[in-house]
Amino acid sequence: MSGVAVVTGASQGIGRAIAVRLAADGFQVAVNDLPSRLSDLKELCMEIGKSGGKAFPVLTDVSDEEQVRKMVNDVVEKAGSLDVMVANAGLCITKPFIQSTVEDLRKLSAVNIEGLFHCYKYAAVQMIAQGRGGRIIGAASVASKQAWPMLGLYSATKFAVRGLTQALAMELGQHNITVNAYGPGGVDTQMLQGIYSTLEHDNLRVDPAVAAQRKQVLPRVITPEDIAGLVSYLASKDAAMVTGQTMSINAGLYCD
Repeated sequence: MSGVAVVTGASQGIGRAIAVRLAADGFQVAVNDLPSRLSDLKELCMEIGKSGGKAFPVLTDVSDEEQVRKMVNDVVEKAGSLDVMVANAGLCITKPFIQSTVEDLRKLSAVNIEGLFHCYKYAAVQMIAQGRGGRIIGAASVASKQAWPMLGLYSATKFAVRGLTQALAMELGQHNITVNAYGPGGVDTQMLQGIYSTLEHDNLRVDPAVAAQRKQVLPRVITPEDIAGLVSYLASKDAAMVTGQTMSINAGLYCD
């Protein structure tokens, strides 16, 4: 495949794995994260380059609409087009519901809902202008289909991802642009370990990776590379007739 892809939240974890995979698939990849992650993004670009791929960093706070608009314009100016947008950046707060605050909700919503909305919107505007279709892909979660204790606000923001994905898919079908999301289960990442650390601090000594693994049908922990494989499919020509879906990749933790 060829074309230009943007991956937000690409400095680590799932985003990093997605960027590596899309570069291997033949895309030129704009890897995005906050300015504080620049060194990680440069390292990622070097890794991709050594493997024969092409990547360049774009520093953007996805919660800022103007920055996202500029990011899309800058990517198009540098690389010539935008063919795949992966709105992967996300934030998690682990806290009992009755201890959660409006500020917690605003913080999560700024990235998980508004950030994704900005990426979806400006990717759509650009792809419509290009007139040759495209792929818009967002980060949902296992918590977008089944809410989890201690993750009430996070779950709510991920339910919103499903709604935005479905609505935009219905609007963009006429432009041959597909819109889908991926819903990972317990993936071995720093975010998951952050959840574990919070639970442990609250004397709830349950490693979420271990807890999820016990309930999964498949017996190993999900890796970022597993998620990247699904995103690779959604970005490919093989997924031309898949749209409006939030695809679960949870090792059988539950069945849709």
